[in-house]
Parts: sequence; C-alpha cells; structure tokens
Amino acid sequence: MNTGLAILLIVIALLLGAVGGFFLAKKAFQDQLEKNPPVNEDMLRMMMAQMGQKPSEKKVRQMMQNMKAQNSKKKK
Repeated sequence: MNTGLAILLIVIALLLGAVGGFFLAKKAFQDQLEKNPPVNEDMLRMMMAQMGQKPSEKKVRQMMQNMKAQNSKKKK
C-alpha cells in the first residue's frame, strides 16, 4: 500500500503544480500586457496614415479611449 500511496501523492502533486503554474503564468502575462500594451498612440497614427486618413490628435485619443473601454469591459 505504501507504493500506491506514493504514486497517488506524486500524481496529486503534479496536478497541483500544473494548475498553480497555469494561474501564475496567466497572472504574469496579464501584468506584462498592462505594462506594455499591444497598441499605443504612435501605432494608431501609423495605421491611420497607411489607410489614407489624416490622423488628428482628437481622433487618435478617441480611438485609444474606445480601446481602453473595450479592454475594461472584457476584464469584468
């Protein structure tokens, strides 16, 4: 029975480690995205210029606010 108990404990430890590692990695990834957002104002200006639009400051700021609002809705 000692061998069976040892195997059971190893399996449980592996499962707990995998679940804990998943949540730690998820938290680290979210923190990294908050520190380094994937899109910033300069990127928006560049994209708008490539689409043939004149990127006014008002339009760029409005788009950034919309993106931030969408991100906050997704988190809830």
